[in-house]
Amino acid sequence: MKVHGIIGNGFREVVYQRALAVEFGVDKLDFVRELEIPIFYKEVDVGTRRVDFLVDGKIMVELKAVSKLEEVHLAQALNYLEVYNLEIGLLINFGSSHLEFKRLINSKYIASTSDKSETSDKSEFRRLRFSITKIPSSYAGLRRTR
Repeated sequence: MKVHGIIGNGFREVVYQRALAVEFGVDKLDFVRELEIPIFYKEVDVGTRRVDFLVDGKIMVELKAVSKLEEVHLAQALNYLEVYNLEIGLLINFGSSHLEFKRLINSKYIASTSDKSETSDKSEFRRLRFSITKIPSSYAGLRRTR
């Protein structure tokens, strides 16, 4: 990946996140950075989570800057896929001397019955209530707002 090749390893995650956002912009990709959603348990707000990037409204990209990816990082990324009801994601580690990445598949993905690709209002997504046990798939089609 271009970012790792240019600046190497050893920086904090936010540096790679900013650099990757620059590359996404150069490549004219639709993306949302640090997309936050509330997490509900039995309809009680128990916190929020942020995914590093949502690309094209359907691909989660989670970044790490650690010496080695661990099972906890994989579990976190898979958790995000489930909570966001996304089918695929990437877990990318910039912290090692060689770029590490894993392609992730959400085995619990629930395909949407209607195409929501025209949705462009990020605030609409933020208002949706998510539940750990019942995840709506109405997030689809997010677009980057400029």
